[in-house]
Amino acid sequence: MSEYRDKRNSMLAEKIIKGLASRNMTGYYAVNKEEALKKALELIPEGSKVGRGGSYSVNEIGLSDALAAGNYDYCNRELITDPAMKREADLKTYDSDVFLCSVNAITEDGVLVNIDGNSNRVSALAYGPKKVVLIVGMNKVASDVDHAIKRARNEAAPINTQRFGLQTPCSKTGSCMDCKSPDTICCQFLITRFSRHKDRIHVILVGEDLGF
Repeated sequence: MSEYRDKRNSMLAEKIIKGLASRNMTGYYAVNKEEALKKALELIPEGSKVGRGGSYSVNEIGLSDALAAGNYDYCNRELITDPAMKREADLKTYDSDVFLCSVNAITEDGVLVNIDGNSNRVSALAYGPKKVVLIVGMNKVASDVDHAIKRARNEAAPINTQRFGLQTPCSKTGSCMDCKSPDTICCQFLITRFSRHKDRIHVILVGEDLGF
């Protein structure tokens, strides 16, 4: 069965990559995590100043470990617990050479959809770092923007609130309740339909389930 899923993913990825190109973004397809890691490292020159947003996918392909062990000025905010130092790391990220994260959803025609709580991730995706590298499992593909937003709100958000131990309605029900909880992570919605700066946003589509 996996060969048929691989074929489907490859064909769908080709469509998404064409959509990304029409939006001034660059897409790639990696069959698995190992290929995704190789491609990501090709896009990050040694010596680069690298920042990141919260991303399970970046960790899953081994990219965070590879950068920490390599010749990079890598700031891993996920290891920082002090709020003041975390803010300092977030601000430093805006001036980075490369910014890493994933997306909550991507449409079949190449639109990126993200929802954020602290908004450091979506703000750096929109502006600041010279290059953005996104690691995106094919499980995050949605047919259109409406379905992408529904995926972000009803799948990604509840899982992430549970992962972080937040007390939101969706963490208890498993689906979006359109809440205004103090713990809500649905504060900022970013829809990236075009990049004014060519060769800034790079999307590595991975033929495996990654992230949430």
